[in-house]
Amino acid sequence: MNTSKTRILLADDHALVRRGLRLILDAEPDLVVVAEASDGAEAVEAVASGGIDLAVLDVAMPRMTGIQAAREISRRAPEVRILILSMYDNEQYFFESLKAGASGYVLKSVADQDLLEACRAAMRGEPFLYPGAVTALIRDYLQREARGERVPDSILTPREEEIVKLIAEGNSAKEIAETLVISVKTVDRHRANILQKLGMRDRLELTRYAIRAGLIEP
Repeated sequence: MNTSKTRILLADDHALVRRGLRLILDAEPDLVVVAEASDGAEAVEAVASGGIDLAVLDVAMPRMTGIQAAREISRRAPEVRILILSMYDNEQYFFESLKAGASGYVLKSVADQDLLEACRAAMRGEPFLYPGAVTALIRDYLQREARGERVPDSILTPREEEIVKLIAEGNSAKEIAETLVISVKTVDRHRANILQKLGMRDRLELTRYAIRAGLIEP
């Protein structure tokens, strides 16, 4: 019976990657891919349509990253479990993914081995962490403990993050205004607010921030 299968949304901007992952997932008796998306915004829309138990999101997608999509899905459909897929063994992406509501972080290089296990762990309500991530998590915890501090959540609003991503990808204020259907003046105001909040001066520093925050790939 199909009802007992975990219904999966697969989001990756490379059709070939989606096809490969779909073959792996659909071959399993308890898993079925019911929807695909080629960017984060499409993924959020697909989840909003219902009928999805688990969203598998690539970290680096156009329009909206997997991490931004995860944050939005967690807010709108908290019952949907989330896994983040990444080509990068990157601690920053990993931590941002967890903060965004993902229950696992799977490296694409070993997806054929780890993805099935990660899907089942997510549906059992357990986190899935690859060995390097566990080490990073423990080290980060011990360092914070030693400093007696808590890592702050993102200080930027989702709209500001969207603008940072677009700036870092090399878009002009006019292009950003067109993409987001807002005025150039509004883009400039957001940009000034972002620079002030982050204590930064220019596009280069913003781009470095966007890479660290997992908004774009290096």
